Amino acid sequence: MSRGSRIWLVSLLAGVLLTASGANASAGAAPAPPGTRAMWLWSDADPTEVVSWATLHDVTEIFTYVDTTVATDGSLPRLRELKRQADLAGVRLSALGGDESWSTDHASALAWQKAVTATKLFAGLHIDVEPYLLPAWNTNRNATANAYLTLLQRLRDAGPLAVEVDVPFWYGTITISGKNLATETLRRASAVTVMSYRDSGTGPNSIYDVSRDWLTRGAAAGKRVRLGAETRPLADCSYCTFVEEGATALGDALARVDGATRSAPAFNGIAVHDYDGWRALSS
Repeated sequence: MSRGSRIWLVSLLAGVLLTASGANASAGAAPAPPGTRAMWLWSDADPTEVVSWATLHDVTEIFTYVDTTVATDGSLPRLRELKRQADLAGVRLSALGGDESWSTDHASALAWQKAVTATKLFAGLHIDVEPYLLPAWNTNRNATANAYLTLLQRLRDAGPLAVEVDVPFWYGTITISGKNLATETLRRASAVTVMSYRDSGTGPNSIYDVSRDWLTRGAAAGKRVRLGAETRPLADCSYCTFVEEGATALGDALARVDGATRSAPAFNGIAVHDYDGWRALSS
């Protein structure tokens, strides 16, 4: 049986068992099978090495960075080879892009979407736009957040590819024009990946703990919620990354998240940020 067939079979069995128990009646879905992994790829790393790493670590989706200039900047041959090898390995390939300026500069975001869609290489779009990095977030938060929400809607309306969005875990604490920012983001996104960057899987202030609000909202909205883990150095937050703990601790923590989310129907697995940081972790 192929790796893709095994993943499909595990997903099917998990759905049957959980539906039978009534655990997922409210959302009509089952949590992703334990071990479901994705990863960000920001660099132009060798496609053979990337896909080999993905296969070894049960990664079923890669969010790979693509520039708006993809048609002319010389990156297409590498991306085509990455797509070819990903297809052979049963790995989904999504186009990764974004900048905080896109929150209000919708034309640039839509130009990027048009450029990456034209390549016909990607199964979806993975958007990393963080409006809270703009100075206007502190001076005119309502307008900035509403512009961001409009961006998400425009991206969904403009093309055929699903739009998954990177989000911080704390959006649920923000009210914009009388509405909850996390709920409004879910209304417009196809799915979200929570930047739940903590160096423990469960317990207080852990990956699972800081993401619970998103998992609840995702179930209510019928949207999938992926959780994120960081492997890059973060000078201002040592407890947000596994740089000090290493690869074994990361694996153990993610397994604990898998266990804790068995009753969370919106759970869509865990994404690791990012390929290069993950590879550089000590054992």
